[in-house]
Amino acid sequence: MADSKKLTIMVSSTVYGIEELLDRIYTLLTAFGYDVWMSHKGTVPVFSNCSALENCIKATEKCDLFLSLITTRYGSGKEDDGISFTHQELLKAIELNKPRWLLSHDHVVFARSLLINLGYKGKDGRKKLALKKSNPVIENLRVIDMYEDAILSKIPLGERGGNWVQKFGSIDDAALFATAQFSRYQEVEEFVKENFRDSALISQAVKDKRGRK
Repeated sequence: MADSKKLTIMVSSTVYGIEELLDRIYTLLTAFGYDVWMSHKGTVPVFSNCSALENCIKATEKCDLFLSLITTRYGSGKEDDGISFTHQELLKAIELNKPRWLLSHDHVVFARSLLINLGYKGKDGRKKLALKKSNPVIENLRVIDMYEDAILSKIPLGERGGNWVQKFGSIDDAALFATAQFSRYQEVEEFVKENFRDSALISQAVKDKRGRK
């Protein structure tokens, strides 16, 4: 990463229903000096020879920083029991150990806690449940799967790293988190240089490993 190059941050999220939140986050991050990739704004690099999902994954691989917004909507791209584009972006960022920041709507956190208390723990436990399509609170229970992937719930607690997920209930909550984490541009830049300078090598190593399978 050249010193003269702006840090690129990818904002991964659904779009519909949270446009005002995304506008606020985009305005803040650009004001702080970042190059912001956000599908809502049309700033994600798009190549005509790639599918929509391929473009999303390529952007996740190439960005310097990754900000995930887990909301009550699961997002597009899913087929049958497949996972959404937003979910796949999150999994890719975790796989590549991208420097990442994660926000989750408090409805998602509350729903997970409630279902665990009712005996529906984990992805397999929640498969027994079905939501009405018109449900206004949680569109799809797989948003809880996303949250559990974000907190690295399958990894022993003492071995987890990068699993901080900040709960938010309003646009102001999310904006406060973004301001607190990203307003100190030079500190973030130095953090990336010191801790993630080999992200491109990590990405290539992952691809090589896949190729040997």
